[in-house]
Amino acid sequence: MPFPRSFEQHALHIKLINVTDPLAPLLQLPDVEAAVVRARAAVDGALKHWSLRKKGGPVAAEVSLRAAVASAALSDHRYATEEVRTGAVLDPVVQGSLRVAEALPGMVELWPKVPRQALARLHLLAATGVLPESELGRPVADPVVAARLEALSELVIAAEGEPIIRAAVVHGELLALRAFEGANGVVARAAARLTLVSSGFDARGVIAVEEGHMRREPEYVGAANAFATGTPDGLRSWLRHYTTAIEEGVGVFTEIADAFN
Repeated sequence: MPFPRSFEQHALHIKLINVTDPLAPLLQLPDVEAAVVRARAAVDGALKHWSLRKKGGPVAAEVSLRAAVASAALSDHRYATEEVRTGAVLDPVVQGSLRVAEALPGMVELWPKVPRQALARLHLLAATGVLPESELGRPVADPVVAARLEALSELVIAAEGEPIIRAAVVHGELLALRAFEGANGVVARAAARLTLVSSGFDARGVIAVEEGHMRREPEYVGAANAFATGTPDGLRSWLRHYTTAIEEGVGVFTEIADAFN
């Protein structure tokens, strides 16, 4: 994946148009706003499912497991969900993804306040057993990476505008930036989930977006590479994929919720 331009450079003109929401013009890219509206409608409908009133805890736990397995698979560590459920899979990437999933509910309030601290925590959880202890939670020593992580943190703290767009940018930028020596994919997907949950868009964390990415893996990889180019077409490709993954995640949630009938 080529080293991308900063997301501020992607839309430098945005700050001149909308000071409070520097990502607002991304909705003006062709077909993006309509895709966001469809994804929002799908989530709004899903969150009315009866199972969330009576069995919300078990549903959320199953979504969390499925999301963790999918996230590890997207990092090329692929196992059947049932095999992981039994505890038979000791692969450190899978175990890291499971630790991240378990910790996310407790990080919802932390993420929008001190995202750099939250990213360090996510990396420590994801990369334990994968990287040397000296590299856990530590971004690579590069001033460009440091500057872009700071800019991304400011975006998260500001919490302005459409959460879907913000989560997509967080996810895409962390994938492209490769701020850590490893486990960047698991961290990026977890940070995006935290963005959606902390914004209230998916407050219960039941939309399995990671499995949406997994079901469209070639598109996910291609769109992430497109985002990294920093071009309008690249951004549009990634945002369209992201909204589609949310809709796929709604389908996964519905399958899980219906099974608790």
